[in-house]
Amino acid sequence: MSEYMIRDVKPEDAARLAQIYAYYVEETAVSFEYEAPSAEEFRDRIRNISKNYPYLVCEKDGVVVGYVYASAYSVRAAYNWTVTTSIYVDRDCRRQGIGKRLYAALEERLRERGIINLLAGAAFSETEDEYLTWDSYRFHLKEGYVKVAHMPGVGKKFDRWYDLLWMQKKLV
Repeated sequence: MSEYMIRDVKPEDAARLAQIYAYYVEETAVSFEYEAPSAEEFRDRIRNISKNYPYLVCEKDGVVVGYVYASAYSVRAAYNWTVTTSIYVDRDCRRQGIGKRLYAALEERLRERGIINLLAGAAFSETEDEYLTWDSYRFHLKEGYVKVAHMPGVGKKFDRWYDLLWMQKKLV
């Protein structure tokens, strides 16, 4: 039986997180980045984000298989109770409950900080294709998010236009 552990990210996780994320950048439209960040760039992202917000990893049998973090939605004070969330699971470990575990741990940490609103951006296309499925959209719905905005054709990747959905979950 596999053992899962959720823990705070460490700078030495950067190479593994960069590896997990590279698939989504290079082979999917899930991320609108064009070039996968290096391990060093990822280390900087980890440092910057985890200074102010929870950044967690999930280990399965001692190997990092996914990560989640929250970040500021806006620097304006009125948004201090609102964050954006980002979650990525190793492509070979999807549909094993890892995302659910990660979000549950993140939400617990955010509640402790008084965060009320979670926002998640999900790339979307009316028709699934080889670069984008509805998996992220469906996952967020299962996790209690609702679609609050649909921005058609705002991201171009692989010479195709993709939509962006904003999903929201209230923690109260």
